[in-house]
Amino acid sequence: MALDILVLYGSYRRGRLGIRLADYLVGGFEGLGHKAQLVDAKAIDLPMLDLRYSDYPAGEAPAAMAELADRLTAADAFVFVAGEYNRGMQPGLKNLVDHYLKEFDRRPAAIASYSMGRFAGVNSHADWTVTLSAMGMAVVPERLSVGQIGQALDEQAQPLGEGGAALERGFDGFASNLVWWAEAAKAAR
Repeated sequence: MALDILVLYGSYRRGRLGIRLADYLVGGFEGLGHKAQLVDAKAIDLPMLDLRYSDYPAGEAPAAMAELADRLTAADAFVFVAGEYNRGMQPGLKNLVDHYLKEFDRRPAAIASYSMGRFAGVNSHADWTVTLSAMGMAVVPERLSVGQIGQALDEQAQPLGEGGAALERGFDGFASNLVWWAEAAKAAR
C-alpha cells in the first residue's frame, strides 16, 4: 500500500546542507513506491508563533498556514529532518511544528538527525523524541543519524564516502520501521 509521507525540514541558514538529507529521504521513500513530499519551513515562511492554526477562527488563518494544515492532516506519516543547533533543536523546524497540534496527533514520526560534526545530531534527535511524543505522535524507535553531513551527501543528495554508505545501509531499516507504523496507524484510523 502506497503511503503519503511528509518530510519536514527547517533550516533557514545560508548554504543549507541538511536539505541534502531531506532530498535523499524524499527520493528514498519515492523509490519504495510511496508518495513523499518535502515541507520546507523556509519556503512556507510562517511567522514566529503568535497564534496556532487552531487559535484562528474558521477561515481566518493565513493561506499558507491553512494549506499546510490540510496537507498535514492528509499525511500518513512524517519524517523530521532534525539538524542540531548548539546541541539542540533547529528553531525553524520547531516554529513550523508549533503552529499545529491535532494535525500530528496519533501519527507516526521518524527522526533523521544530522550535524556538521561527528555526533550526527543526537542531541536534537533526543529533544525531538520528547517533543513529538508529547504532541501525541508515535515516534518510531529506528533512528537515522548523519554526521559530517557535507561529506556524506553531495549537492544532488547522492551518498558520498563512508558517511554516505552508512546512510544507505541505515535507510532500509529506518524506512521499513516507519512504513510499518504508518500502515498500522492508518488501519486504526
